[in-house]
Amino acid sequence: MKDGQKLLDELGKLGEPQVYFRTHHLLTSGDGAYALKWGSTSAYKEDAAGNPIYDWTINDRIFDTYLQHGIKPYVQIGFMPEALTTHPQNYPHHPPMNERVDPAAGQSYPPKDYTKWGELSCQWAKHCVQRYGRAEVEKWYWEVWNEPNISYWHGSHEDYFKLYDYAVEGVRRALPTARVGGPETAGGPGGKFLHEFLYHCAHGTNYVTGQIGSQLDFVSFHAKGSPVFTNDHVRMSMASQLRNMDDAFAVIASFPEYRNLPIVIGESDPEGCAACREPRDAYRNGTMYSSYTAASFPRALELATKHHVNLEGALTWAFEFEDQPPFAGFRQLASAGLDLPVLNVFRMFGKMSGRQVAVESSAGLNADIIRTKNVRGNPDISAQASLDANKKQLAVLVWYYHDDDLPGPDADIDLALDGLPVTGGEVKVTHYRIDATHSNSYQAWLLMGSPYLLSDKQFADLEQAGKLAQLEPEKSVEVKNSAVHLPIPLPRQGVSLVVFDWGT
Repeated sequence: MKDGQKLLDELGKLGEPQVYFRTHHLLTSGDGAYALKWGSTSAYKEDAAGNPIYDWTINDRIFDTYLQHGIKPYVQIGFMPEALTTHPQNYPHHPPMNERVDPAAGQSYPPKDYTKWGELSCQWAKHCVQRYGRAEVEKWYWEVWNEPNISYWHGSHEDYFKLYDYAVEGVRRALPTARVGGPETAGGPGGKFLHEFLYHCAHGTNYVTGQIGSQLDFVSFHAKGSPVFTNDHVRMSMASQLRNMDDAFAVIASFPEYRNLPIVIGESDPEGCAACREPRDAYRNGTMYSSYTAASFPRALELATKHHVNLEGALTWAFEFEDQPPFAGFRQLASAGLDLPVLNVFRMFGKMSGRQVAVESSAGLNADIIRTKNVRGNPDISAQASLDANKKQLAVLVWYYHDDDLPGPDADIDLALDGLPVTGGEVKVTHYRIDATHSNSYQAWLLMGSPYLLSDKQFADLEQAGKLAQLEPEKSVEVKNSAVHLPIPLPRQGVSLVVFDWGT
């Protein structure tokens, strides 16, 4: 789609490491029609005799588009095609575009034939290798299903393990070096299911081979916050999301064979329903979403370090809703072709490279405090920093976060750098900012009077307002004894990225 292409192009430009894209419904039957929380392809049908008919036309268009924009697929093997599901009588067809589709419909049931399901996985991977090349597809992730511990899966736990074994065997039969994993459990109730899944992969009987164990190249789970609307404002709950992470990391760490396995948080978000629009979701267009994101992603790294596990990456589960009015209130990175403040946090992340360096803050919290007490008293004013020796560059991400979406005083920050690789002279400073007046198309739209229909001039102005903005022109600051001090006034819900460069 038009706005989707534009957003994918922006995501492809975010920098290293590589951006991956995860999509539901790649095997759900249909003709490409879409609705809220629903999509479809024509991947699998059967003839009158029950013989499989594969059609990769729509899937190819999706993956082609990713790759054209510098993005790689994080392939979700699901949901169940109509010709394979045990409940074809309950299958959605062309639901209204602006209405949500029941995730527990016919596409959420086990296959009537697991061998055909495994062969579908095999033929799909084989086709991708033929179309894109082995070296390319080896870089992808292949994960089985989505949130099988809740209504997206209408089978038993054992049914899912069987589904997983057949899918993984099929993919690796086509490409023995494919990177496969799961189980993409929903946060909160996922701990028990995750433990059972890992036990099956490590010690259970494989449903395809009859031998002990199943291939597992990465472990994936979901972690969500839980905002509420109270006293006329949104109150976030980062604690809920961090508890999901903490619990899942602990389960994974309890399996010695998987402690060092790459972990991907397949959905990492402030709450669980991107297509919902309730009073609690009013944070999404503005700087609450961006400051929450800046503060929460580093806490995931902190918790992974605590459990000595290998967190490889995380995905934000933010959709792109086509043909909607601007700032419609869905959880998304861009609205009607206009970038939201939260997208600029990922642009900031993309400018950070090298190794992580230690940060201390006199006004900062930590992951354990937040997961037990939330951020309800003192705010979390803290930072994360990276040092890239090759670029001769230090990047410092600074945030000012509080769970309550309320106004508050600015923070006066003294950014002190010690032990720089340069002892004296000057370093160049570039300061990027997200706040009410920088990198914020939504606030600019409100100042316009919130027009529903935008003129070409208004759209162009908002498009520019949505880009990552510098707080001030580049400048140089003095280095004394390998140290720099830089004062930074930072408004509540503000995020700064300060880049120090001594390479030119």
